[in-house]
Amino acid sequence: MATAKVHFKRNDEGVVLISGELTRNSLTNERLLNQQLESTQSITYFDLSDVSRVDTAGLAWLIHSLGKLQQQDKRLELKNIPEQLRNLMALGQVSTLFE
Repeated sequence: MATAKVHFKRNDEGVVLISGELTRNSLTNERLLNQQLESTQSITYFDLSDVSRVDTAGLAWLIHSLGKLQQQDKRLELKNIPEQLRNLMALGQVSTLFE
């Protein structure tokens, strides 16, 4: 089975563009994941429009990222949330965390 991939790219506006899969198989590089939270901005935006698949590990990473940023008095806002992630958030009753 091929290893799932996730890619991060910060655009000129500082938005983190996430593409690929947010799954337990793709979220293995902790250093790379933590780099996405490094910002001088008070709000970090994750654009999820190119995310093809999400599982509970992906949702857990987003919740973890939210908590890390809140510890720094910063916010995390999600843009273009895929339907699969919306469903996971509803099942886990965590949708309000990202409002």
